[in-house]
Amino acid sequence: MNNRFIVKHAAVLGAGVMGAQIAAHLANAGIAVTLFDLTAKEGDRDGIAKKALAGLKKLEPAPLASPSRLALITPANYDDHLDQLRNCDLVIEAIAERMDWKTALYTRIAPHVSPDAILASNTSGLSIGELAKSLPESLRTRFCGVHFFNPPRYMRLVELIATPYTEPVVLDHLESWLTSRLGKGVIRAQDTPNFIGNRIGVFAILAAMHHTERRGLGFDEVDALTGPKIGRPKSATYRTADVVGLDTLAHVVSTLRDNLPDDPWHRYFQLPAWLNALIEKGALGQKTGIGVYRKQGKEIQVLDLAARDYRPAAGTVADEVEAILKQRDPAQRFASLRASTHPQAQFLWSLFRDIFHYSAKQLEHIADNARDVDLAMRWGFGWAQGPFETWQAAGWQGIADAIAEDIAAGTAMSDAPLPDWVRAADRSGVHDAAGSYSARDGKQHPRPSLAVYQRQLFPERLIGETASDRGITLWENAGVRLWHLPEVDAGIGILSFTSKMHTIGDEVLDGVMHAVEHSERHLDALVIWHEAPFAVGANLSQVVQACAAGQFDVLEATVAKFQRASLSLQRARVPTVAAVQGMALGGGCEFLMHCSHRVLALESYVGLVEAGVGLVPAGGGSKALAARAAELAAHTATPNEVFPFIQPVFQQIATAQVSKSALQAIEMGYARAHDPVVFHPDELLWVAIRQARAAADAGYAPPLPVTNIPVAGRTGIANLEMMLVNMREGGMISAHDYRVARSAAVALCGGEVDAGTHVDEEWLLAVERREFVALLRTPETQARIEHTLKTGKPLRN
Repeated sequence: MNNRFIVKHAAVLGAGVMGAQIAAHLANAGIAVTLFDLTAKEGDRDGIAKKALAGLKKLEPAPLASPSRLALITPANYDDHLDQLRNCDLVIEAIAERMDWKTALYTRIAPHVSPDAILASNTSGLSIGELAKSLPESLRTRFCGVHFFNPPRYMRLVELIATPYTEPVVLDHLESWLTSRLGKGVIRAQDTPNFIGNRIGVFAILAAMHHTERRGLGFDEVDALTGPKIGRPKSATYRTADVVGLDTLAHVVSTLRDNLPDDPWHRYFQLPAWLNALIEKGALGQKTGIGVYRKQGKEIQVLDLAARDYRPAAGTVADEVEAILKQRDPAQRFASLRASTHPQAQFLWSLFRDIFHYSAKQLEHIADNARDVDLAMRWGFGWAQGPFETWQAAGWQGIADAIAEDIAAGTAMSDAPLPDWVRAADRSGVHDAAGSYSARDGKQHPRPSLAVYQRQLFPERLIGETASDRGITLWENAGVRLWHLPEVDAGIGILSFTSKMHTIGDEVLDGVMHAVEHSERHLDALVIWHEAPFAVGANLSQVVQACAAGQFDVLEATVAKFQRASLSLQRARVPTVAAVQGMALGGGCEFLMHCSHRVLALESYVGLVEAGVGLVPAGGGSKALAARAAELAAHTATPNEVFPFIQPVFQQIATAQVSKSALQAIEMGYARAHDPVVFHPDELLWVAIRQARAAADAGYAPPLPVTNIPVAGRTGIANLEMMLVNMREGGMISAHDYRVARSAAVALCGGEVDAGTHVDEEWLLAVERREFVALLRTPETQARIEHTLKTGKPLRN
């Protein structure tokens, strides 16, 4: 193979839900994809693949980061287009989980695969080694398993599985590419049934089902217990089964049952009779609208086995158990669960015990080390902690003793003894500064040393691992910390917000302006970075307090300070780079718009949402969009006619639209087309520092203040107002919605001046500031802010 692995064109074989979504995520990364499926028996021969592509537009959450990326995917069929495989650098097979179907397809495509391409199977559990045997020797060395988790855009985990023939460089190339280009967390799994994530995750579901029946609990009750309260996703256990598909779950369970006859837990590798009955009736979960749960009108109902019917879902956690789960000390929490006689507590202890027991027993068979198991469960199943780190945090030896006692008493699911390494006298866990324990060779294994991981300055750490040093503080106040990383680039300052949810109050505004001033005097550039969210907007609590005290002059001064802070980022004499991940709303959006450069993680959700609380963007956001409209109009035959470029952003602001990805944020005008989009969030800071250094070394100079911005004026306001009047008269918006939207129109159109009038930035800032404060004085806007603070939801009044 070549020393470098670059994917210019990829192929996905199989246009089912998973294959189509893998193709979508490749397209998200800007890669041209050919999506293959069977030839349609009637009509368009590519009809099956085309139908799958049409379906991508309807799926939620959206597989495509922007609808425009669909153009990168070409539908194809196996009869007419196999010659196109010669142009592909990567071929991913994602057809149904049938060994005979897969091997037959491999025989068919093998003559057409490029001699430098990698071929990978997205099987969720079939033997990669067995699949490889159907390939010619020349292709076996370039074949491996690459198991994406569903949905591929959002789930971090990809399991990489070698065959006895796979060249090591193939795995290194794929791991590096999947990590940086697609943003994945790659785990190298052993070639065992269901690999790591599904092996442990499906066992956890089966164990929960076993203990549900044993303890006589309701399915909704178990979901209340096994969701966020124990660090698991909201879908918990039975909702997860519905989302995955009960038939899919049955297939994965059958893979365990058919291929692991000697597993000490083998007798549990079967679904309960009630679940098989649902499958037989076609009640497969979310995709059929009925499974363990169903929706009747607005009511969510859950299957009640005793009543043989559905009832309203209302699972709750008992007060006694709730109190136990709130205990801060993990060791005490587990001891209390085990000691309690409440069925819910006994359920939780039994569930954790059997997952710990199973994970320890299977570690040497399924994974290189304990870290891979824990990260697989974090990334593939959304657990806050994997089984080994949960065990370690709770006191390794104490939990081990309790498990051993239950095994001896016959209350554990299996009588298999704990492995000897678990009970070693000096063992306090599996993760430490040297790495994570491997049951295969009895040693601590460090993290992978591939060059791609050098880009992750602060990688996700497990309990017991050494945390990364967070640099040297240069200055801080109550809202921000300015620091740098001398070992990376001492000349780049990093500004991190430390306020709750990174809200922007007085202390953050002061911090931003001080950081810019410090950077101009002592540094080469400034990066704004912290973990998600980037910023959720202004500190509304401070706003409510000022409104209650009637301090509108203070509020106007605060808005003016907000504008100065934004302008300080725009006019700084050094590059300012916003490194954005997660939500960047309201003031957070305005800050990133005013920075000289932006680097955005793919999953960045950006928008000016002030309308939701009855306000308009006034931290420079309205000004920035008006100036951007003028910039776009300047490239047309009528440079003073800016209204066509105002209208779409007005709709965004009036309806508080938020981008569903970084790509959409660019399309909506909140970022620029040349701003890098980073797929792996742990690479965000590294890329931002590189961006800042490049700009500084290129002799960055700030833009000159713009003094001749043509605006849409009162004609633009009137045009937008016509639309608002129709919506108000049609009952689509309230009177206050109308007022807020009209204020947005005034701010974007530059106030009550003639269309085409040229103004400067200070004029636009004054207009948006005046509209903002006027709205703040209204009781309706004050009510909206208070309601949002109390409920987290918008108020329509």
